[in-house]
Amino acid sequence: MRPEGDELHVMSFNLRFASDTPPHSWPERRPLVADLLRREAPHVLGTQEGLHDQLDDVRSDLPGHYDDIGQGRDGGTAGEAMQVFFDTRRLRAVEHRHYWLSDTPEVAGSETWGGSCPRMVTWVRFEDRRTGGQLYLVNTHLEAFGTRARERGAALLRQRTSDDLDPALPVVVTGDFNEPAAPTSPAYDALVTRGPFVDTWVEAEERGPDLGTFHDWQPPTPGGDRIDWILTTPGVRTTHAVANAYERDGDRPSDHLPVQALLELPQAKRS
Repeated sequence: MRPEGDELHVMSFNLRFASDTPPHSWPERRPLVADLLRREAPHVLGTQEGLHDQLDDVRSDLPGHYDDIGQGRDGGTAGEAMQVFFDTRRLRAVEHRHYWLSDTPEVAGSETWGGSCPRMVTWVRFEDRRTGGQLYLVNTHLEAFGTRARERGAALLRQRTSDDLDPALPVVVTGDFNEPAAPTSPAYDALVTRGPFVDTWVEAEERGPDLGTFHDWQPPTPGGDRIDWILTTPGVRTTHAVANAYERDGDRPSDHLPVQALLELPQAKRS
């Protein structure tokens, strides 16, 4: 995907945590991730499941004009991170924060809803160097196995977006939500159906093939479940959306497809 004019190129990508055990080990997959990201060159990228050393590799493989912000979900550099990478030629980070999807969201590594592991959110407020406007990028990975923890996590994300972020600015949410993007799915219902966000895939003026985003190393399934989403607040125009089925000789960079959107954001106030 190549943006035109003031379009902002956003990607959400579950990297799959690094493992040294073949098949699909991180040493095998790293060159594919690097090639994919260099080819696509998103302006901003929300990743999930990246481990500290793995994210160091991604950082090293990206061009030097990228920067990133994140923290491990177990605190500091420990555990998987909701890392946000961004092209500093287009975006300037103004403010950022981390919180945990629990009853004690300011406590690093906290987990109170019976999920399989701590879950968290990283958000960054950016200034768009091209337009002078500002936006928020909110990145998360909801609970995979516990329905209650996933529902509570979605509800807290919705609440904190309303309470913590400037309502005058557009918000873009990237993440692995671990449930189908269907109107009655609990997290989708809380965030989209009865929530403050719209789904870029649904709103897109053009889109690529309809593919399930978790393929588990098999060929992607046409019409399969989209569990990786890019959401926005209303007023953001989505010109194009795609689930990227990049592969090389049958090998894929992750067990998830990265999802991408080209966005036109409403002009927002400067800092």
